[in-house]
Amino acid sequence: MKFRNNYIILFLTAFLLTNCEDLSELNENPNQPEEISPDVLFTSSLRNSANIMVMESFLLGNNVAQLTSKTLRTEVDVYSWNAFPTVWEGLYETLANTLEVENLAAAEGNVAMEAAAKIYKVYLYSTLTMAYGDIPYSEAIKGVSEDDWSPAYDSQQEIFTGEGGLLVELEEANTMLASGGGTIDGDIIFAGNAANWQKFGNSLRLRLLMHLSNKQDVSAEFADIVNNEPIMTSNNDNAVLEYTGTFPNEFPLFPLKQGDFDAVVMSQSLVSVLQDLDDPRLGRYARPDNIVEVADDPDVEPVFDGAVNGLETGGCDKSGSRLGLRYFSYPGHPTADNQANGIIMTYAEVEFLIAEAAQKGIISVDAGAHYEAGVKAGMDYYDVNYMEFGWTDFADYYANSGVGYDGELLSVWRQKWIALFFHGLEPYFEIRRWMYESGFDWSALTFVNPPCENTNNDMLPVRFLYPGSEQTLNAENYNAVIDRLGENSQNAEMWLMKE
Repeated sequence: MKFRNNYIILFLTAFLLTNCEDLSELNENPNQPEEISPDVLFTSSLRNSANIMVMESFLLGNNVAQLTSKTLRTEVDVYSWNAFPTVWEGLYETLANTLEVENLAAAEGNVAMEAAAKIYKVYLYSTLTMAYGDIPYSEAIKGVSEDDWSPAYDSQQEIFTGEGGLLVELEEANTMLASGGGTIDGDIIFAGNAANWQKFGNSLRLRLLMHLSNKQDVSAEFADIVNNEPIMTSNNDNAVLEYTGTFPNEFPLFPLKQGDFDAVVMSQSLVSVLQDLDDPRLGRYARPDNIVEVADDPDVEPVFDGAVNGLETGGCDKSGSRLGLRYFSYPGHPTADNQANGIIMTYAEVEFLIAEAAQKGIISVDAGAHYEAGVKAGMDYYDVNYMEFGWTDFADYYANSGVGYDGELLSVWRQKWIALFFHGLEPYFEIRRWMYESGFDWSALTFVNPPCENTNNDMLPVRFLYPGSEQTLNAENYNAVIDRLGENSQNAEMWLMKE
């Protein structure tokens, strides 16, 4: 019997070896693709990252910048910060897919797709380095392809300005898109429009150059982009994900529980500025406290309120209006015609970048004209109702509300701050930059204040902490970057924040 069993085993082995060119055929599933096409990966990358940034706008960016305020779990508002691992893990996971799209497109000779993936890769990396400082960059996302699971941390300076850095990558993408060729498939941001991707890439260059302007002279490159390269010139160029209202394209706040949505309300800082100007964006950003009465009778005056950023048990006033209709379908309230978008970058931001650059003498253009265009772009994007706030149209509002250009840099910053509502982490990055340029003097930024009962001696944190997982999974490189930084602290200065 033993001989017979051995014979059967030998027979089956011989049969398999002679009838399969590769034993791996036995593991192939004919009903499942062996590889994922780049268009599917790109769609996933764009949606996942947009969803992440919407949630981080809600939980972090808006609150740190005092556009909104937390009423519960106020660690963000009072500066008791941690690593915010959803940002680190979520964006690096998305980067893995985005880099694969870039590599597959390059292998296929699809120049447009490769360039679009390159631009989006820069957007994701720029968010990470702006949040944490030095990060894995040149060696990141190579674990599978190169068996490198412990990437070194590149310096923020090299990430911005080095060979293969963010600005170089964007310049290369601009050249690639200008040459034409290929298609951008799976694109749920610009529907495959290469011209829009080129405008976004160059506009993103302006954003990064402005952040870099405190470290080096960026005037020549900034002027060249504004004068010679395609950039966003209308709201039709906005880099946003339009949510359709059904899974998986549903605005990420809509599935929240009512109590979780109520944990974030309008801030006193923003509401007071908008009320002083009778700014009609207030009716889009927030819903009136008496919304049911307003809905029943249009003649009822809407009432808005703002909560003080800070500790809910520390005497801070936490009564604030809920976020606008487009951000959540609230029980018993009217519903919005459309859900909010996932905002990556808008034309309004570009106009304020140009206005600020002109105000500082970085470029020679009419600062006032670009400032006015930025204000109007923000109004148009939200399709505001001027008459509800006592104005006939934009011209009336601009001329008579006090918002008109006064030649002051603070006015440009204030209006950009308003326009950055729900722009990911950029509201925080900009408040931090303006505080840095003002010597971290709160009184220089008249539209924000030290949070009530904050735990950081009134100091705005300048970075997120590295996740604890880095200490165990990438210990050698983690220890090296901490040696450079001094400590894994929210107050440790990254390169952009150092004198």
